[in-house]
This record gives sequence, C-alpha cells and structure tokens, in this order.
Amino acid sequence: MSEDISPLIVLNLKTYENATGKKAAIMANDLWEAAEVYGADLVVAAQATDINEIKRQVPELTVYAQHIDSYGYGAHTGHITAEAIIGAGASGTLLNHSEKKIDHGILAETIKVAQDRGLEVIACADSVLEAEQIADFGPNYIAVEPPELIGGDVSVTTRPQLIVDSVETVRKVDEGITVLVGAGVKTYEDVSKAMELKTDGVLLASGITKAEDPVEAFKRLIGR
Repeated sequence: MSEDISPLIVLNLKTYENATGKKAAIMANDLWEAAEVYGADLVVAAQATDINEIKRQVPELTVYAQHIDSYGYGAHTGHITAEAIIGAGASGTLLNHSEKKIDHGILAETIKVAQDRGLEVIACADSVLEAEQIADFGPNYIAVEPPELIGGDVSVTTRPQLIVDSVETVRKVDEGITVLVGAGVKTYEDVSKAMELKTDGVLLASGITKAEDPVEAFKRLIGR
C-alpha cells in the first residue's frame, strides 16, 4: 500500500467492557493521538451513551453512533433519534450491522432521516446481493462484512472475489458510494489487500478493541 494512500479506518467499539463509558473515551483519545501522529483517517463508532463523553475529551475525533432509529422527537420510548446523537456530538451512524439488522424498508427510511438531518451513514451489508440492494437507498458508505467472519481470525481479504464483486456492484448502482470491507480485519496486510481491491477503507472492531494493547494494534494495522 502506497504511503500516500490513507484508507478510512472505522473502529466499532461495540459494547465491549474495555470500550464502554469512561474507558471508551480513554481508548478513543489514545487511538486519536496515534492517528494524528501517523496521519491515519480514523472514525470511531460508539454506543449512544458514550458519544458525548468521547467528544468532550476528543473534540477533533469523528464519532458515529452504532445505530439510530427513524423516529424523531415525540413519544418513542427507548428509541435513539438522529437529533439525540447530533446533540451528543456525532456526525454519522452505522446502520444494519449484522448484530443489529434492520428490515430494508425501515433501513431506507432511516438512511433518509439521518441524511436529512446532516448525518453520514455507513450501511452494512452481509453479501454482494445485499450491498446492491442497499446501494439503491443511497447511503454515504456501504461496508460489506460476511457475518461468519466477524470477530474471527480469518479476514474478509481471503475472499478477494467477494470484495471485487462488492465494489463493482455498488459502483454500478451509485458511483458516489464509498465502499468499505470488514470482518476479521486485523493486520496491515489486510488493509493493504483491501485497498488493492479498490475499496476505500475498512470497518473493524475486535482486532483493536480486544487487543492487549489497542494502540499498538492500531499502529500495526496502519503499518507503523
């Protein structure tokens, strides 16, 4: 991977204990400092309750929610609104992660609600077919993650044809959508391979958040 290419690294903190509450803010700050030193393009996807504290401690870091609902203000107990995460400091959201799947009708509506309020959307797809379907909804990003590889030691980059097909399929529908890949991504070689296959970056979680030293894992990921 050329040093002048800076892939987008989207880190999903999920609900891991060491990435929740004050620990989420500490991890986000440590990773942001490393990203600044090495010129990496980092986005952190945090639990809705942690966004405000992360942004308070690391105002320069781009923070996304892990999910929002399509509802706005009103009698919608328990739902996460776009307005709430914007108020907390988020500038985008994940949607349709394999651990939080959404009916496609609701997904299309939620993407529109998010974008109408100025949020960027990373919509996750578990296959080339789903990526094609979601591309019609016009998210800013599509992250293709085979669910059977998520959290494991086998990287999505071991399936190069899946990546090539995903990129080509999405861009046939909408050339403006940024394509990411994820699942099992842990190494610089994984990121390099993803970039060689014409993606724009990676979505990952456990490769960094569950590492013994997340900062060192992040540095290895970006080849430092």
